[in-house]
Formats: sequence, structure tokens, C-alpha cells
Amino acid sequence: MEKLVVLGGGESGVGAAILGKVNAYKVFLSDFSKLKPKFKTKLNSEKIEFEEGGHTISRLEAADVVVKSPGISDDLPLIQKLKKKGIKVISEIEFASWFTDANMIGITGSNGKTTVTNMVFHILKNAGLSVSMAGNVGFSFAEQVARHSVHNYVLELSSFQLDGIESFKPHIAILTSITADHLDRYHNNFQEYIEAKFRITKNQTGDDYLIYNKDDEVIVAWLEQNPVKAQLIPFTMATLVEDLSAFIEDNKINIKLNHNLFTMSVTDLAVKGDHNTRNAMAASTAARLLKIRKQTIRDSMESFHGVEHRLEQLGKINKVSFINDSKATNVNATFYALGSMNAPTVWIVGGVDKGNKYEDLLALVNEKVKAIVCLGIDNQKIYEAFSNCVDTILETSSMADAVSKAYDLTEEGDAVLLSPACASFDLFENYEDRGRQFKNAVQQLKK
Repeated sequence: MEKLVVLGGGESGVGAAILGKVNAYKVFLSDFSKLKPKFKTKLNSEKIEFEEGGHTISRLEAADVVVKSPGISDDLPLIQKLKKKGIKVISEIEFASWFTDANMIGITGSNGKTTVTNMVFHILKNAGLSVSMAGNVGFSFAEQVARHSVHNYVLELSSFQLDGIESFKPHIAILTSITADHLDRYHNNFQEYIEAKFRITKNQTGDDYLIYNKDDEVIVAWLEQNPVKAQLIPFTMATLVEDLSAFIEDNKINIKLNHNLFTMSVTDLAVKGDHNTRNAMAASTAARLLKIRKQTIRDSMESFHGVEHRLEQLGKINKVSFINDSKATNVNATFYALGSMNAPTVWIVGGVDKGNKYEDLLALVNEKVKAIVCLGIDNQKIYEAFSNCVDTILETSSMADAVSKAYDLTEEGDAVLLSPACASFDLFENYEDRGRQFKNAVQQLKK
């Protein structure tokens, strides 16, 4: 019986532990922190041995394979020590892929991957396919493989998850964008982050597809220097003539797969903006590769209204709009959000800085933002970046306080935008928790 050690007792770790047990591994889960009650309950019900609040090194070193949480850096001395001993250290995505023959559609990118993942899932579900959504969104991929089998998995994949793959191979890979993000994890080296993203295609063959954003200079530059085996399908807001491509012409999405052409009017998309047009092109291209009916794709894109915590309109209070963009965990995502604002905006920003460079936002902040409310433990960089173009910058330490102060700064016709440009782990469990607290605080204002 092979020994599986799982490092980290969150969603992905507990899922990997369950999958390991189902496949006759001797499983031990170890978490340096305290486990959430719901995960302890699940482990106990499965009779999986675990520890919390520290690691028993001898148990870890006895492993045949280690599955580690995406949040655990490869640079940690413990991980380096395990690897030097020849112990295989992989991600939950890699581990789960060993135990399924399902068709896999993998989506990654600095921005857009959550929306595209949800779009693809929405289309496939509407088409009546056997499909599930997992990875960096929804429930654990490993636990889904353990509990029930489907024919298609739509997987949102972070760079951290891709760092831990060896043989994982999606039949269709989608790369939405690459902008500087998570540089604190990649030694402040943008090239390392780029390489991590492109791991999504490293095991693909000539029978597989890489759908990529041709409008992204970083992606195009990498592909010019690095040949890949997968068939390349670019998508772009310009017009293309390639046999495999997605492009805009006469305000229509055109998806050309050799002699087969799919078209759809951009105005029929339920979600607006160039970034969402690109997202729709990427998702629709994947659907066409899977031979989904053209009308099903059109109907799905007309009924897809976006994802929670991504430019989510929460309504108005005394003619002041509230927008939840908690999913914006980097500067580029916030760039899209600020660019979409059509009213004087009070901007709630801040959290765990990931090596952010705010210069790209200066012009938009100068044009759109009337006041800034900081929500984070360390806001020094925000002050330094914007104090010359915004008169009012306030600090807060809770979501309720941030929303209250932001509302106090508004006038009729203004907007309050939560678009943090940072990770959430200083004051919140994750971006979903941050977004839910924002929505709750807005609801309290209405009372």
C-alpha cells in the first residue's frame, strides 16, 4: 500500500485525501494551521488520519507521494527537503488526473479565467453534456473524481496548480491573458510566472488544442520563441484569415475551424465590454471544437450574465451604485473595472500586495476616482501611488467600516466600487468571503 501525504487541509487537500483513500493509498493529511470544522468533520467521517497545528516530519518523509496545497510555496525548506529525498511532490490537479479518462478543458490566465470557465461550463451544460466544473473554482477536482464520474471536466487552473503538474494534459487549453501577478511567489521574476502559465500546454500533443489571446503581447512573444505541439487557435478583436481562428468582423464574433464558420453578433452577448467579447470568443471556440450546436452556443451566450464577485451590480441606494469586483486580485483586473465606470467613483482598494505596480492605473484613477478607501493592513504603496491625484484617501480595517465611509463620500449619481487589486488573505478567507462581506455591508446600508 503506497503512502500518500497531503499537505494542507482545505478544499483541494481534503479532496485529494478522499481520492487517495478511494484508490487504496494509506493517507495522512497534515496542516500547519488549524483545520476548519467542516473539513475535520469530512476527514473524520472518511476515517482519514490527520494532524493540525504542525507537521510530524518523520510521517511526511515516509511518503511515496505528496500532494500539496496550491497555497504552499515550492521554496519552503520542508518542500525542498522532501524533493531532495526523491519524494514526488505534486498538485491536486495532477493527482486527480491520474484517476480519470474524462475529456478535460483547462483554462488559465491572469484575468478572465473564471469567466471563461463558467462560460464553457454553461454552454456544455446547456448542450446536455455530462460535465462538471472544478479546479480553482467550485468543489475539489479530486473529490469530484472520487465521488462520481462525468465525461467532461472544465477546470480553472491557477499558476500555483500548474506548478505541480507532471503528466496532466487537457485536450483543450485556453490561455486568456498574462500580466504581472503573484510576483511575490515567483521571486519578483515575471518570466517565471509566464513559464508557469504555459505549463498548461507542456504535455499536449498534435491532437490537442491551445486557444490563446492573440491581442496579448506577452503570450504572442512566448509562442514565437517556444514551439508547442498543440494545434494553435488564436482569438482577437482584429480580423484574421487563419483556418483556425476566432476574430471580430462587422461587429460579429467569427469562429473559423477550417471550412466551418460560426458567427454571432457581439450585441447579443449578455456581458459587455471588449474583455468579455474575448472571453466569449475563447469559450465559444472550445464549444465548437466539442461540436456543440451553433444555436446552443448562441443561446448560452445570450443567457450568461457573468460570475459572482466580478463587476457584479448590486443595485443603488439613494441613486448611488454599488459594484462588487472582489475577484479583481491584481492591477490588470482593476484596470478593466475602473475603465468600465461611467460615474464619479469611490474606490475601495487594498489587501495583500503581490508586488503590485499601480502606475498603469494612474490615468484611470485621475479620470474616474473621486476618493479612495483603503481596506488592508499595509496601504503605504496606495498612498504613494495616488495621493497626488486623489484628494481624499481613507484607511479602514473592516468591510463594514469601508462601505460606510465610502458611502459617506458619495453624492447622488456616484458609484462605490470594490476592486481591491490585491489578494484577500489579510482580513478575509478568500475573495469570495471579501465579496460576500461587501454585499452584506451594502445590505445593512439599505436598512
